[in-house]
Amino acid sequence: MEDWMKHPEFSNLSPIKQELLLQAYQKTRGKTGKNLAPALMGLIVNANKQGIRFSQKEFTLIMDLFKEGKSPEEIASIDQTISAVSTLLLRKKK
Repeated sequence: MEDWMKHPEFSNLSPIKQELLLQAYQKTRGKTGKNLAPALMGLIVNANKQGIRFSQKEFTLIMDLFKEGKSPEEIASIDQTISAVSTLLLRKKK
C-alpha cells in the first residue's frame, strides 16, 4: 500500500472516489508535469460521467497526494500542469 493511501483525509473520501483516485494513481505512476495532464483530465471526466464531483478541498488533497515524494522541480511542473488543466476546465464550463 502506498503511503498516501494511509493519509487520514484519503480515508474520509467515499469509496468510489477512493477507487477513482487509485485508478488515476496507477495510470500516473512515475509521470510528472505535462504527462500528468491526461490522467488528471481522465480522473475528472470519468468522475463526471458517473455524476461524481470533487470538492475544491478534495481536489487539493488529490494534488497534494500526487506531489508527495517529488522533487521541487517535479512539484513545480505538477503545479504548472494543474494550472493549465484548471484553465482548460474553466473554458469548458463557459
